[in-house]
Amino acid sequence: MKISVIGMGKIGLPIAISFALKGNSVIGVDIDNNAVEMINKAQEPFPGEFDLQSKLMNVVKLGKLQATTDLVFSVRNSDVIVICIPLMLNKLGAPDFSNIDRLVADIGENIKTNTLISFETTLPVGTTRDRFTKILEAESGKIVGRDFNVVFSPERVMTGRVFQDLRRYPKLVGGVTTACLEKGVAFYKSVMDFDARADLKRENGVWEMENSEAAEFAKIAETTYRDVNIGLANEFAVYAKSKGINIHQIIEAANSQSFSMIHTPGIAVGGHCIPIYPKFYSWGNVESQIVNAARERNSSMPKFALDQIKNEFSTLGKFKIGVLGITYRTGVKEVALTGALELLKLLKEEGASVYGDDPLLTSGEILKLGFDDSSIPLNVDGLILHTAHATYQDLDLERYKKLKFFFDGRNSHSVLRNQDNFSYISI
Repeated sequence: MKISVIGMGKIGLPIAISFALKGNSVIGVDIDNNAVEMINKAQEPFPGEFDLQSKLMNVVKLGKLQATTDLVFSVRNSDVIVICIPLMLNKLGAPDFSNIDRLVADIGENIKTNTLISFETTLPVGTTRDRFTKILEAESGKIVGRDFNVVFSPERVMTGRVFQDLRRYPKLVGGVTTACLEKGVAFYKSVMDFDARADLKRENGVWEMENSEAAEFAKIAETTYRDVNIGLANEFAVYAKSKGINIHQIIEAANSQSFSMIHTPGIAVGGHCIPIYPKFYSWGNVESQIVNAARERNSSMPKFALDQIKNEFSTLGKFKIGVLGITYRTGVKEVALTGALELLKLLKEEGASVYGDDPLLTSGEILKLGFDDSSIPLNVDGLILHTAHATYQDLDLERYKKLKFFFDGRNSHSVLRNQDNFSYISI
């Protein structure tokens, strides 16, 4: 087949490569000229994705993957179009459809008859049918299920391990019509392989969903579950703190019962997914209560961390404070909605000087984010561990002779609880 994958980011590029590795001719589409040039030279445009470079070199050498900024060319020359660009939120916290609406309209103007269009972008329930399919029909003059086919099939992968996750998790496919579903299922069965999983109630592979709405809801449900569970863990942590109880001991004890699966509390929840997708749910469900409460709790954790520090030091106005770990997740070079930037903002409002450190970011990248410096001076008053990168496991805190506190945002240094020369504070 000839397949276009639109969006050559950290999800779209590995997906395009996986299709090409199955022998298909794949066009990767992106608006970033530099990324397109690098892909065509078989150079990975971003670091940190396991096996990306070797697989990219393979498919480019074989002529199975080419990248372009020419959307019209790709659409007119494709049997299948897979959309992998993110849907973000506007300033009011509602989905911002402007970019994807324009993209879908451009696709509608240029699709061939019998084209299959698959949305892998996470969407609010009903968006594929009620919004995007209507745009496609209006712009193309064609009828869905007869002249072209539309499915929703969410990506279910994490950056850093995309190729492994593509094999590990069932591929959910929901169609706008029955004919759409049949085409979508046939496509994904032809381009994907799956690992055997004894823990699933049915065979791992392409799973048919009732319709596009069901597939949309499944993706939002699995992500929102994590946010709600983390929110509950964080609420438990705040309460335990008020009672002088070690929350991690409580969670370990509770989770020894097989029906308890409490997640781990922490200083922040960041990234493209968990902070955003629950808002897709609450935007579509005005009666949402639990999801909204969890999101508010998780958003408040950087402020909670600051309050714990201020309980011991009434003013931070002249403090020098270092933030260890700026990316939102351990081992992944990504700062989207990272809690480290909220910490930076709050500390600056207190009048503190804030220094950033992260083994995955360059000095220039750290300075561009607004930190006072990209190296932490030895005379800092405090350190805040935001991201538990491996490099921070063996911190030599004795180097910091004036250290007044160490805030452990990930409970990764609990051995420091009993200190005489500085305060150990944690979630």
